[in-house]
Amino acid sequence: MADRNRTHPRPTGTRPTRRAALLVAACALVAAGCAGGGEQSAPARSAGASPHKAVVQGLPGMPPVLDARDLYAADRPNRLAPQVKNFPSRIYVPNTGSDTVTVIDPKTYQVIETIPVGVQPQHVVPSWDMKTLWVNNNRGHDLTPIDPATGKAGKPVKVHDPYNLYFTPDGKYAVVMASMDRQLVFRDPHTMAIRKTLPVSCAGVNHADFSPDGKYFIVSCEFSGELLKVDTAKMTVIAQQKLPFEGAMPQDVKISPDGKTWYVADMMADGVWILNGDTFDRPKLLPTGKGAHGLYVSRDSRTMYVSNRGEGSISLLDFKTGELVNKWHIRGGGSPDMGGVSADGNVLWLSGRYNSEVYALDTHSGKTLAKIRVGVGPHGLAVYPQPGRYSLGHTGIFR
Repeated sequence: MADRNRTHPRPTGTRPTRRAALLVAACALVAAGCAGGGEQSAPARSAGASPHKAVVQGLPGMPPVLDARDLYAADRPNRLAPQVKNFPSRIYVPNTGSDTVTVIDPKTYQVIETIPVGVQPQHVVPSWDMKTLWVNNNRGHDLTPIDPATGKAGKPVKVHDPYNLYFTPDGKYAVVMASMDRQLVFRDPHTMAIRKTLPVSCAGVNHADFSPDGKYFIVSCEFSGELLKVDTAKMTVIAQQKLPFEGAMPQDVKISPDGKTWYVADMMADGVWILNGDTFDRPKLLPTGKGAHGLYVSRDSRTMYVSNRGEGSISLLDFKTGELVNKWHIRGGGSPDMGGVSADGNVLWLSGRYNSEVYALDTHSGKTLAKIRVGVGPHGLAVYPQPGRYSLGHTGIFR
């Protein structure tokens, strides 16, 4: 494949006093971060997380937003949640042509293990509770779980056409991007049992991201050049549009830190589409480079890295100005695809889709730190662990 209330109780009167007490209790629950997703509870807030109070009334059960001005406030350097802080730092690389996952030690840039998995693994996806890594074996029609504490693979779970995988912000559902089946399949996030199948009319559903309140998400359809807007709770498509470019092939989807702007990489339009997710109006194209593909946010929430797979470069977009401020070129060329930023924010890791290699780039200088040989067709690599309270899926979208 080519490849997101305050009240003041009155001094007298039984009914108003009771109403006020109920409201105070409700507010206390929100502040505490109500549990979501059935048996799951909201992840513990990482040390040093933003002190700003939640002001976004989100999807019921979703952990409260830490800072309405920055959706990535929980993703600051090395602020690992308690459940992942003792995991060894590793780079997990799914090789679509080798049916393996290459494991790299980021300290030494050395391959330390090769794990056999199912047929055509596309992405390595952290679970909502961040305790499991799911390998999406697209043509093998299963998911291989990897324990990031030990690096050991578990028994595969049967899931049809798992091209990519996301999790609703409340932790209630896993959402499988069944690209060839033309479906979004909502499943139990632990057992992967089907809860609802949503057929779609576009072709090639592949990437997504969620609104600040978690109430909707936008999905890219690469083979028909379309975008979908999906109601998270109702699990229904509420809007759909064709991108205004002949032959468009949208890829990764990412929302800005302030939650007001959406970005969609397009490998045929050679740039990033910019739109307002709430109005879902006609997007505008920002040219970045040939084969624009992956979108990643810096640890300080100031910059978005855009991997241009067709020209071996990474464009840097300044969120504040909305303008491109730099472009890095991989030493000797390459085909940068999907990946993520190191926990400390100092290294951007990307798979080299057509070169059987992985790239490590210094996020301060853009210097290519390493090129590491891996299997055939490396794709959605996961840098793990990463800061954040919970995972929305893909190769690591944390909030």
